[in-house]
Amino acid sequence: MKLKILACFILLFAGTAMAQQPPESIRTISSDNIARHGAFYVGGEYVGEPGMETMGGAMYVEVMVPKEIRHPHPIVFLHGAGQTGYDWLWTPDGRPGWAYNFLEMGYVVYLQDFPARGRSQYVPTVNGDLNMRSGPLLERIWTAPTVENFPQAENYTQWPGAGKMGDPIMDDFNRTQVQFMGAGQDRLVIDANVALLDLIGEPVILLTHSQGGWFGWNIADERPDSVVAIATAEPAAPPIRGVNSATVEYRDRGGMAWGVTNTPITYDPPISDSSELNVVLEDEAEGPNLVPCYRQEEPARQLANLVDIPVLFINGDGGYHRIVDHCLANWLNQAGVETEYVRLEEVGFSGNGHMMMLELNSKEIAEFIGGWLEETLGQ
Repeated sequence: MKLKILACFILLFAGTAMAQQPPESIRTISSDNIARHGAFYVGGEYVGEPGMETMGGAMYVEVMVPKEIRHPHPIVFLHGAGQTGYDWLWTPDGRPGWAYNFLEMGYVVYLQDFPARGRSQYVPTVNGDLNMRSGPLLERIWTAPTVENFPQAENYTQWPGAGKMGDPIMDDFNRTQVQFMGAGQDRLVIDANVALLDLIGEPVILLTHSQGGWFGWNIADERPDSVVAIATAEPAAPPIRGVNSATVEYRDRGGMAWGVTNTPITYDPPISDSSELNVVLEDEAEGPNLVPCYRQEEPARQLANLVDIPVLFINGDGGYHRIVDHCLANWLNQAGVETEYVRLEEVGFSGNGHMMMLELNSKEIAEFIGGWLEETLGQ
């Protein structure tokens, strides 16, 4: 009798243990490669009316430490507009993202949700209106573009799925896209990241994407001794003026007024306003379906605090950024920033768009970045 009771207890316990495991549809990954994992907030200040103050501008950060640290400099990831640190963790079809890829390479990694984004507090009375991209817009610009959206769309092959709303992979991607600020996001992100770099207390690598690319230049400008390299995937906007990607023509609004950012940055000789940059538009583009570039008149002012930081700038052949990214790379090099501009198809990765960290060959692109970092930094 006792043996029967014991057997029933064992079966019940085993069944309970199995029931506690999440289903395969819930994404998990082994922590065998992770020695430590932490989360914290950094930066911020009290804002609001007297007597009604609340903390604003603080930033949520996660850190993951591999069991074997093989590189001396950690990587700080900066995401794009409408995204959070989640986009470095998983691809929409369930593969480990760049954060785990770089952990496997032996890097300590820091992930963040920009202030007023994701798990970082948003203060309605201070931070203002929010924007959010629609599903149809995401299809047009990232996941299922056509040549009517931009001419390079005919090259795009790397999205994992149909890229249309109703496709499970696309629906999962849409679940990760969140609201984001308009004006004022730049200063919040820059200040919080300066606080993060000060807290880390050792030189880091910045790995930036899209909107985060803009902020990365300013962060490095304000803490040049804390940044040893920048790897950037299609950072924000062309110099000086924005571009209509459908017609491959300049428009009146948009663009990076300070050449690489819309936030004041240090030039030598110094300027106090972006209008002091002396610029000229090239007569011809470098190739078909590209815009001619704005550049500085010679002698060009130098981005004084970035000149000692090597930059890897990667660009896919299947996205709208191909139209303009060469102009930003040219501006950086003319301003004294050693920038290696890599067209991904020329190093074996064709068909990529703006969200390359989520696409089918994402791990291979991460490994390419890792190889560049090792060769450039000698570590």
